[in-house]
Amino acid sequence: MSTNKTQPPFPVCRILGVNIAVTNMSRTLDYLKDHLEKLSGSYICISNVHTTVMSYEDPAYRKIQNSAVLALPDGAPLSAVCRKRGFPEAERVTGPDLMGEIFRISVREGYRHYFYGSTQETLDALEVSLMEKYPGIRIAGMYAPPFRPLSEGEDQGVVEQINRAQADFVWVGLGAPKQELWMAEHRKKIQGLMIGVGAGFDYHAGTLKRAPGWMQRCSLEWVYRLLQDPGRLWKRYWVTNRKFLRLVRRENNICQSRKNSI
Repeated sequence: MSTNKTQPPFPVCRILGVNIAVTNMSRTLDYLKDHLEKLSGSYICISNVHTTVMSYEDPAYRKIQNSAVLALPDGAPLSAVCRKRGFPEAERVTGPDLMGEIFRISVREGYRHYFYGSTQETLDALEVSLMEKYPGIRIAGMYAPPFRPLSEGEDQGVVEQINRAQADFVWVGLGAPKQELWMAEHRKKIQGLMIGVGAGFDYHAGTLKRAPGWMQRCSLEWVYRLLQDPGRLWKRYWVTNRKFLRLVRRENNICQSRKNSI
């Protein structure tokens, strides 16, 4: 569990050991707006089937997920499991959608944004797209790290650069599990709320298209992504999704057996 003094007022549904927040977009935004200053230095995980299965198999990674101030249900299956386990109010809060909602209110609220991750080409496209779609948005800085581990000195330089930017939100687009590891390592070092958003940079830059709305509503967004990049994603979606269903079914059976024995 997070040791941050500002605990979110949401219940959690424990799925394969991960504390998934039971919330929706509106409640999440209200919480962030009301506590943003106090949340500086902490991080939010955008959780899905892939990260939840990884957390189940890796206790260290599970601890990182559960040390986040929030583990939001990006994947539709997570919110569906929450609802089946007695949380009918549980809704999906995706990374790209959360970004868009925060960008939308940023000019009014005066929020500053820093983007860490992806490639320079994607960041350039992202900057152009955001300035066009959200006139007046304050982009405090952008940095595309090299595809290698940073030295201690390089990392310290990046931390100083981000902190000089005085960002309210530090968006981290390194993909899982790298972005969660990075946020956990930089907890309390970074000034600003870190949010790991995976491919969110690409979606908002226009370099990657999201699934049509009907596919998102039917929990088929993974199929759309798989068709876009089958060579890289087939194992994640086909193998991991099947493993998730099997593990959740077993977890449900264990919980039901315990209830019956009471």
